[in-house]
Amino acid sequence: MYHNYSYRDALKASERMRWTIPDVIGAGITLDFAKPFLPESLARVESLDFLTPKEKLILNQIRGHAYLTMFGTVEEFILPFVMDSAHPVQEDDDYRVRALLAFAGEEAKHIQLFKIFRDEFKRSFPVACEVIGPPNEIAAAVLSHHPLAVAILTLHIEWFVQRHYIDSVRDNNELDPQFKKLLKYHWIDEAQHTKLDTLVIESMAKKYSAEEISKAFDEYLEMGMFLDNGLKQQVQYDLDAFARATGRTLNTAQKEQFEKIQLQANRWTYIGSGMNHPNFLTTVNYLDPEWKTKLDSIVPAFS
Repeated sequence: MYHNYSYRDALKASERMRWTIPDVIGAGITLDFAKPFLPESLARVESLDFLTPKEKLILNQIRGHAYLTMFGTVEEFILPFVMDSAHPVQEDDDYRVRALLAFAGEEAKHIQLFKIFRDEFKRSFPVACEVIGPPNEIAAAVLSHHPLAVAILTLHIEWFVQRHYIDSVRDNNELDPQFKKLLKYHWIDEAQHTKLDTLVIESMAKKYSAEEISKAFDEYLEMGMFLDNGLKQQVQYDLDAFARATGRTLNTAQKEQFEKIQLQANRWTYIGSGMNHPNFLTTVNYLDPEWKTKLDSIVPAFS
């Protein structure tokens, strides 16, 4: 065994750290548009040297809006997946169903919180910002895949949430405090979700042959390419919102540089930073060591 996770411990931690939406936003959410929302490691706006500081800030905030809205989208498929995983089974761990139902409730809470944020952003930002979707269609596309593939993708997402907050957000005092608070409380719940999803994956894997597990990884990569195509569209949405918010028309060379840098920024944010997380790869190695080697070779394209 490569970890000491248990449903009981995850449930106890979830109950100890439980928070409500008013804990995060109080009487109402207040965003400070004089400050960036995302750390530079995710936004990657500083290398766009043809933009002014104000334009870089606006682009950072557009990316921040997409970041939390994306989480609302992915949790539209994580929620039903977790609910399905919570069905009682024979000789069940007494804490398993309770822990997974708490997991599902927390995902539903995140969806609601992110909708509140998005509504406040729309009221305060000068232009509308599109995000790939709609969420129900993305959820349907993901949930049509092998259940183990969905579980692997879910774990991938949960680990990159941990990496983003710990590595780039927690000690960053330049970010808007309210946006940073949103990320903190999301991270608190996801810290337990990584453990629960690891346990779910291990339980599921016992039911499948080596060939089926390999097929699940094939489908995990298929979903990664599906997401990558969406990220290409998201860069165009962000470019359009940037142009409308700033009144700036980029020339051909500037547009190409914008698209190249921002696509890689999105790829790292949503694909690379999860795919090469050490704890994610430890689970991959547990399931199929050959697939860990394959993912190691794939990650550089998404960094």
